[in-house]
Amino acid sequence: MNNKFIINFQPGSTMLHKLTGTTKVRMFIIFTVYLIMSWDLRLILPVTVAGIIGIISMKPNWKPIKFMLAFVIILNLFNLFLFFIADPDIGTKFCNSRTVLADLPGYLYLSGETLWYLFTRFIKILSSFLISIIFILSITPSEFAAGLNSVKVPYKICTVVELAYRCIPDIVRDYQNISTSMQARGVEMDPKKVSAFKRLKQMVMIIVPLLLSSFDKVGNIANAMDLRGYGKKKKRSYYAEHEMTKADKVFRVVYIVIALICVAYIAYKMLAPGYLQLWYPFA
Repeated sequence: MNNKFIINFQPGSTMLHKLTGTTKVRMFIIFTVYLIMSWDLRLILPVTVAGIIGIISMKPNWKPIKFMLAFVIILNLFNLFLFFIADPDIGTKFCNSRTVLADLPGYLYLSGETLWYLFTRFIKILSSFLISIIFILSITPSEFAAGLNSVKVPYKICTVVELAYRCIPDIVRDYQNISTSMQARGVEMDPKKVSAFKRLKQMVMIIVPLLLSSFDKVGNIANAMDLRGYGKKKKRSYYAEHEMTKADKVFRVVYIVIALICVAYIAYKMLAPGYLQLWYPFA
């Protein structure tokens, strides 16, 4: 699927694409809670492996994914470095032990617990990114709205989310077209030839009118929906939502089991205040 915006408007042909919007949204919510609740690498790593397999199975356009993955990795490595500089003893607070591996200049020192904490944090962030990418790649705006509605989100809010989701590629495309037109008229936007401030000024000159025109489009869509009687009923159906397949039934069992694991894990932490949520095998 050669979609450089990653957002799909038609379901793909793979198993994950063919799941219902309800299954996709519920799986995403439950996996997000699952990753947020724990710092135990034994719980996080299976999700990381499943995320990698899931993305590969969808046969996506790898170019934008590689760019985003590189950006996320670089940004988070820098974030982990700042964590270490701010508090080199941060791993000790999670593991209740300290194994100094190397003394560094000043107040810094490297401990096994801090390295383990930073590694766990990196895998946790990577897993969240993989799950988010799978969700974005697999779902269409209409399925997204149907899935949100299935978890009792009011359908008017679902429609707002759907329209915003649909407008992102249009706004990016319009920006690129306007930028190309301005460059054809002699406006220089090459970063090698123009200062960052001047480029920023020119970008603002494009973005502001583009946003204003987008508001006009939103107004036209709202008027059209009002004329068609949208919002008169308390409920609505979604043409994008189809009957559950065998894969949906399997994934329903999966997300129910994971939800039970989340409940049990959170309850255990509440009943055992001294429990160390960061699993450290070398203690």
